[in-house]
Amino acid sequence: MHTEVIKAYGTTAATTPLDQLSINRREPTPHDVVIDILFCGVCHSDLHTARNEWHGTIYPCVPGHEIVGKVVRVGDHVKKFKVGDQVGVGCLVDSCQECQYCKEDLEQFCEKGATQTYNSSDKHLGGQTYGGYSQKVVVNEGFVVHIPENLDLAASSPLLCAGITTYSPLRHWKVGPGKKVGVVGIGGLGHMGIKIAKAMGAHVVAFTTSESKFEEAKRLGADEVVLSKDAAQMRAFRGKLHFILDCVSAEHDVNAYLSLLRVDGSLALVGAPEFPLPVAAFSLIGGRKSFAGSAIGGLAETQEMLDFCGEHNITADIEMINMQQINEAYDRLLKNDVRYRFVIDMASLKH
Repeated sequence: MHTEVIKAYGTTAATTPLDQLSINRREPTPHDVVIDILFCGVCHSDLHTARNEWHGTIYPCVPGHEIVGKVVRVGDHVKKFKVGDQVGVGCLVDSCQECQYCKEDLEQFCEKGATQTYNSSDKHLGGQTYGGYSQKVVVNEGFVVHIPENLDLAASSPLLCAGITTYSPLRHWKVGPGKKVGVVGIGGLGHMGIKIAKAMGAHVVAFTTSESKFEEAKRLGADEVVLSKDAAQMRAFRGKLHFILDCVSAEHDVNAYLSLLRVDGSLALVGAPEFPLPVAAFSLIGGRKSFAGSAIGGLAETQEMLDFCGEHNITADIEMINMQQINEAYDRLLKNDVRYRFVIDMASLKH
C-alpha cells in the first residue's frame, strides 16, 4: 500500500518529552476520507498513554483523539462526505462491523476489539495507529462524523471525547425535564456534563470540592452548587437526585454520593480513578440503587450528540495552545490547571 510521510508530534519513550517526528499515512482506500487536521483536543488519556501509565503503550506514540478538520480527499465509494466538509474523528477509527454490538451501533463495545485512534493495531499498514497530533488522518467514512456548521470548530474538538463521554450516560439513563441530576467534579468532563444535562431540560446540581468554582458552575448552567466537603450541604440533598454523573478520576467517597440518590436512582462513573472505589452494600440495597459505569458512545450516538450540541449551541470551554506547548500543557493537566480543555492549533505544526 502506498503511503504519505507527514509531520506529527509524539514520544519515543515514557520518560521522553513529546517532539516532532514523521509518520506514514495510508493512501485512501475506496471507503476512506482524508482529513486535514485543523484542531485537536488534549484528553487526559493522551497523557496517560504517552507516559505509559496504563501500561501497554507502543512507541513511537502519537496521541490525540479529539480531531476536527476539513475533508481534502475522498475514496471512490464514499457516500457521506465530500471535499470541504467540516468533520471530526473521535476515539475509534475502525471495528469488526460484524459482531452483535457493531450491528447495534455500539462499536465501542466491539467483541473483536475496536481500533482506537492511537496506540491500537493498524490493520492497513501494520504496526500501531497514530492519533491527531499530526497534519492529516485517513479514516473509514463510517468512523467520521459531521461537525455542525454553526459550532466553533476548535471548541468542538473536545466534544469527540468529553462530549460523548458525558452525553452517552445522560441519554442512556433518560435524563430530561422533571429529573434532578447531580454532576460531580467540574473539569474537562464535568463542565460538559453540566451543559448537556441542562440542555436536556434537567435540574442540575453541581458538586465541587472548591468554593472558587461556584460561580463557574452556575455560568455553565448548574441550578444549584454544593460544596462536597460540607456535610450539611450534602445532607440537604439526601435522597433527592434521580441520577448522578460522577466525573472524578481521583479517589473519592462514592457512598456519600449514592446516599443522595432517590429510590431506583443511578450513579454512573465516567471518571477513571487509578484504584478501586469501596462501595458499601447498604449504599445500594437500601434504595434499590445502581452503581454503573459508562464510556464513549458509538458512531451513531456521537453524531446524535453533535447534532444536539449544534441545536443548543454547546461547545467546550477551551484554552488554545500551539503544538510546541504540549509538554507544558501535560504538566498543567496534572495540576488541573486548565479551564477546561486544551486544544492544539495544528497550523503550528506546519511551520
